[in-house]
Amino acid sequence: MAEAVALPIALTIAGSDSSGGAGIQADLKTFTVLGVYGASVLTALTAQNTRGVSAIHPVPPEFVAQQIDAVAADLKICATKTGMLNDRATVLAVVEGLRRHALNPLVVDPVMVATSGDMLLEPDAVDAVRRQLLPLADVITPNLAEAARLLGTAEAVDVAEMKTQARALLALGPKAVLIKGGHGDGAEAIDVLVMRDAAPMHLALPRIATPNTHGTGCTMSAAIAAHLAKGESLAEAVQGAKRFVHAALVAGATLKIGGGSGPVDHLFPIRDGRKT
Repeated sequence: MAEAVALPIALTIAGSDSSGGAGIQADLKTFTVLGVYGASVLTALTAQNTRGVSAIHPVPPEFVAQQIDAVAADLKICATKTGMLNDRATVLAVVEGLRRHALNPLVVDPVMVATSGDMLLEPDAVDAVRRQLLPLADVITPNLAEAARLLGTAEAVDVAEMKTQARALLALGPKAVLIKGGHGDGAEAIDVLVMRDAAPMHLALPRIATPNTHGTGCTMSAAIAAHLAKGESLAEAVQGAKRFVHAALVAGATLKIGGGSGPVDHLFPIRDGRKT
């Protein structure tokens, strides 16, 4: 009998995207191509395509908790990410599950709005994310709009303001903050990583002219979790995830999937035979 092989396991706690480009589906694709085993806890079902979200069906919070308990009781989780949590009760159920099973390192993607502009987090849940979830995170990954909403301020317009907002978010309890600048302007897409005990990092790559950006935030946070699950440092994980998302955007620019904002190409390494 062949010797058993232990794969790193990453867990995603997020919603389902029925069109496959974001949410649980994007996370599991990302985990797979980055060489980790993916487990999942569903928080909501969406009726969704590349044009938008037409309906949301929340999973009962008690069943979210049961999923977390079942996975954590059997699998050795090496890293966890959260995505769409939909409502306050779900946020609190997830927080308790994370604490109960010490599911870290933890990447929190504070998903609030879909690429299409549809709301994915109810207003009364924002404070629960801010006060209960963020302090558990090893890193949070808001985009410009999400960072502004969490802080109750205007969106950052340059790197200096991104750095200021990242420090303000750090004061809410996470160990690190990555503010993503993909929705900004300029020739480069610049992300800012601020950690407690290290100098800030600026991660810049050329901005890609593409309509296919669906799922970029989910993919970024999933890629960070995958790299952390493999034992990399946070700085290494963020840099690797940035490269992966950039390559997925490049590869996906010529894809024709749906009639709206299509997905990035999560599976380009499989088709191209690349190592990630």
